[in-house]
Amino acid sequence: MSLERINPPELSPPTGFSHAVTATTGSRLVFLAGQTALDGAGKVVGESLPEQFEVALTNLLTALAASGGTPADLARVTVYAVDVPAYRRHAPELGRIWRRLAGRDYPAMAVIGAVRLWDEQALVELDGIAVLP
Repeated sequence: MSLERINPPELSPPTGFSHAVTATTGSRLVFLAGQTALDGAGKVVGESLPEQFEVALTNLLTALAASGGTPADLARVTVYAVDVPAYRRHAPELGRIWRRLAGRDYPAMAVIGAVRLWDEQALVELDGIAVLP
């Protein structure tokens, strides 16, 4: 199994995502539920968007690891943000957090604005799909 990241030169250069990710067949799909900045006790932690993003990404990667995957196996991640302009302002810092925790093999990604998330204190939520050998 392998993932191939495709970034056609005709499209704008991707920053922190890939335009398309293909996966070979004969693999196992892992559908990762939305993760927010919940700690082990079910309490939202972190006051700022970057703090919550780091916890939410760590939670997503924990679920992935428990399924036998690594960050390089992520084919798709969707980010739900309650404040998209704040997400854009913090994008450089969020990118550094992503690279530190997940590396530079970017999945296909989208950021979607949400009025609110399940937990009112949550500023960001991430879900994803991974392809494992």
